[in-house]
Amino acid sequence: GGRIRSHVPLRSASAAGAMAAGFVRELERRAGPALRLEQRAAGGVGCVVWDAALVLAKFLETGACPLAGRRVLELGAGTGAVGIMAATLGAEVTVTDLEELQELLGVNIENNKHLVTGSVRAKVLKWGEDVTEFQPPPDYILLADCIYYEESLEPLLKTLKDLTGPDTCILCCYEQRTMGKNPEIERKYFEV
Repeated sequence: GGRIRSHVPLRSASAAGAMAAGFVRELERRAGPALRLEQRAAGGVGCVVWDAALVLAKFLETGACPLAGRRVLELGAGTGAVGIMAATLGAEVTVTDLEELQELLGVNIENNKHLVTGSVRAKVLKWGEDVTEFQPPPDYILLADCIYYEESLEPLLKTLKDLTGPDTCILCCYEQRTMGKNPEIERKYFEV
């Protein structure tokens, strides 16, 4: 298994306040240099690399799912760790998240583009809304730690149904949480 290192802040906000303070998370790969993923100290759950994303990214590296030349869509991509890893394994990847995460996704794609052997682009996708531009159905849909807000469960399930074709494989990695309503939310997700 690879070691995971966190680094101290590299950049502080400019006088204009253009960027929140960020810090880099390195994700080592079996072959070649580590991915370098910027995170944000402020900005919500999408701004850091969560453990479930690390686990799913490392799983993709095992080769259990052949990714070279496959169409891959990541939902709730956040920093883009999982999708960018898939792109380094030859997949044609679209990482998706809300508008406010697009700048961070763009930075991380740019910082790691020299490692990509497939392709990777970032697009806005709000769960529950129209997915026509993401058709035809991808070969793989990737989700890391997307099951925790009850209010987002129905829109997420709608998006999954709308995106999934007969040959689509969904890879979902999440941290089991025992607090509050999380067990009930997980149960609802897996009932569908």
